[in-house]
Amino acid sequence: MSFVLRVIINGFAIWLATVLLSDGLQIVGADSTSEKVLIIGFIALIFGIVNAVVKPIVQILSIPLYILTLGLFTLVVNALMLLLTAWITGFTDWGLEIEGFWWAVGGALIISIVSFALSILLPGSRK
Repeated sequence: MSFVLRVIINGFAIWLATVLLSDGLQIVGADSTSEKVLIIGFIALIFGIVNAVVKPIVQILSIPLYILTLGLFTLVVNALMLLLTAWITGFTDWGLEIEGFWWAVGGALIISIVSFALSILLPGSRK
């Protein structure tokens, strides 16, 4: 249940990031609202899988950079995970398009803040 809740939280955070940064982050392939919700759900699922599988490996390999930047490198890693998600969905007719690295950093910042805030507010999402 916790993974499903995390996917829903990430989906909302991704949607908010695409609304706030609409020049650099777009959801493509949706003609209607219901299609957009479904596509955001799939993007959030892929983002969750990327964060569960790839992110721990990248974090371990970049421990010196985390130490050197006092943890600020987390934002770069989150941006890279968002770019990887966009790259994976780029092989389909739907997905997430990001215009560049700095748009990914902005999106990662918004997604991190929203995910953190919603995880605090919703019981059972931090387990």
